[in-house]
Amino acid sequence: MQRRILAGDRLIAAFLAGCVLFNYPLLAVFDRPTEVFNIPLLYVYIFIAWAFVIALMAWAVERRLK
Repeated sequence: MQRRILAGDRLIAAFLAGCVLFNYPLLAVFDRPTEVFNIPLLYVYIFIAWAFVIALMAWAVERRLK
């Protein structure tokens, strides 16, 4: 029972991290005319943040099953 509550808390934390990562102040920081491997910096940031949130959710769910 305690692990299920902890997993739910971790998923809520992943959701909140996603809300923070994809909100205006951080997006404005990366909205520059700079490119990384010919890809705009904003797109690189969005992809990396998206992958981070997915990995965080996968970690929370996998820990829940054990």
